[in-house]
Amino acid sequence: MRDTLYANVPFQLSEMPHRYGPNVHLVGNPFLLSQLAKLCSKGTVQPEINRLVALLYTDLVKMVINAEFPRKMVAMPTRMIDHTPQGMYQGEVIDPAVRAVTVNIARAGTLPSQVTYDLLNTTVDPVLVRQDHIIMSRMIDAKETVVGSNIGGAKIGGDIDDAFVLFPDPMGATGGSLCTAVSMYKDKVPGTPRRILSLNLIVTPEFLRRISREHPDVVVYALRLDRGLSPPEVFGTVPGELWEKERGLDDRQYIVPGGGGFGEIMNNAYV
Repeated sequence: MRDTLYANVPFQLSEMPHRYGPNVHLVGNPFLLSQLAKLCSKGTVQPEINRLVALLYTDLVKMVINAEFPRKMVAMPTRMIDHTPQGMYQGEVIDPAVRAVTVNIARAGTLPSQVTYDLLNTTVDPVLVRQDHIIMSRMIDAKETVVGSNIGGAKIGGDIDDAFVLFPDPMGATGGSLCTAVSMYKDKVPGTPRRILSLNLIVTPEFLRRISREHPDVVVYALRLDRGLSPPEVFGTVPGELWEKERGLDDRQYIVPGGGGFGEIMNNAYV
């Protein structure tokens, strides 16, 4: 007899309410927000920094897999099959026949992408999983204002046809780096992806505005929204309700309250 208990496993992402549209997911998770607050704290240094980044991305990637990846029904014999024909698990699992590409936007994205890559390899068929690498830097003017992003080099391992393409980058500040990277994949890498996903620890309203304008098909998963430089009337409103007034970037394009430059603190290299 087939037990249908796990034939349609429910999963509901815990989300903060907002008005940024259906492609933005602000994860509401007290444990992860607590760990992120610790990560951003002035007193947190290595090796605790990288340990916390790995912890946060492990859980964030799991949520994205649960919410986005397809499933399939299986009938898998357990160790009890030698003793009884009822020793079978019947139910849904994540479909292992799924292509997935994680993109390392160096340098802040290096550790998050490696965590994502390792976790994907334990979830779907490793033959279908790939990690790409992009060397990217901010372009600034004489006033140290960010005016764009420049790709200095890339190592792309193949096409992205029907693949989930994941960009795990901790800080979604201006959106310049992500938009540049996504444009490169759309314009220069063969194939049509199944889904493009941005996985961020912190995002700003400015980041979400630019992504929704330039790449409305990109789906954003973020643990926290920072809009600390908004005018007083913004605070207490639902995020996105006064989107045009919300502000999370200072004059140097750093996130407030934020956590500093993650590429710097994660690599202990302040250049």
